[in-house]
Amino acid sequence: MSNGMEKDIVILGIETSCDETSAAVVRNGREVLSNVVSSQIESHKRFGGVVPEIASRHHVEQITYILEEALSNAAVTFQDIDAVAVTEGPGLVGALLIGVNAAKALAYAHDIPLVGVHHIAGHIYANHLVEELTFPLLTLVVSGGHTELVYMEGHGSFEVIGETRDDAVGEAYDKVARTLGLPYPGGPHIDRLAHEGEATIELPRAWLGPESYDFSFSGLKSAVINTLHNAKQRGEELLPENVAASFQESVIEVLVGKTMRAAEEKQVQRVLLAGGVAANKGLRRALKEACDKKGLSLTIPTLEYCTDNAAMIASAGTILYQSGRRSGDRLNGQPGLLLK
Repeated sequence: MSNGMEKDIVILGIETSCDETSAAVVRNGREVLSNVVSSQIESHKRFGGVVPEIASRHHVEQITYILEEALSNAAVTFQDIDAVAVTEGPGLVGALLIGVNAAKALAYAHDIPLVGVHHIAGHIYANHLVEELTFPLLTLVVSGGHTELVYMEGHGSFEVIGETRDDAVGEAYDKVARTLGLPYPGGPHIDRLAHEGEATIELPRAWLGPESYDFSFSGLKSAVINTLHNAKQRGEELLPENVAASFQESVIEVLVGKTMRAAEEKQVQRVLLAGGVAANKGLRRALKEACDKKGLSLTIPTLEYCTDNAAMIASAGTILYQSGRRSGDRLNGQPGLLLK
């Protein structure tokens, strides 16, 4: 137990929003007893992106084994579990339904509470696994499907003050990588190349006005693609590493710039980085340098908690469970679920 007066809270988390099947057991929202993740990258790589029907089929095949492994690794049984927390959205509807229905079946069979969790809330609470959160705080969420600035005054309180108007940053990375002939997922390959090259190509920064915290990467993506095509037509050869470095510099400048401006306006002392693109070394370093200059505390998840995983869902689910939140048997997968 965490102390002599309060009972430990043990949550079983389930995550199937996209192409990772994951189950985890977390104690008191921060202590990871197990976190099992089955990735489908090899299955989707040949298509250059996630194929929803294939993702759903893999979840069906894996979910039972992953759940059993998570419980076994944590050395617990369902008698030790206080609640089942599961991603209810956003995500691919077919993929979400596999996790939601598995969670509902377990909760019903073992007569334990069920808690639906927002996927982005899970990414934010991945930071809670690293360091106890203090408020108010600002989170930069960067992933394949999301780019958002989220302000929090306390646990479970989310105010989205900025979001993408078109492509999410991870989506832009994948599309630029595809144009450069790099394999899926493209983000890690662009990040690696960027560190080998120089930002020699002038590319746009979409600031969207001095008051806006929204993001737009569609124009940048198109600018990179057009630059490559125009060079090819002229018979010129652009070094892929310089293209990657130029693209990444543009992305990071906007992400970090808007985050720092929002942190100053909201008068926060803590900044979080969350989502799959939080694994990007260039972004991690630039945000750390910017926060250090302003005297802000920065928390970034370890690499294993940047990508989709069930430990983050269990962590966020613990906060919801403690606040009295319960989901009934009407819980359903919601691909467009809003963070609020």
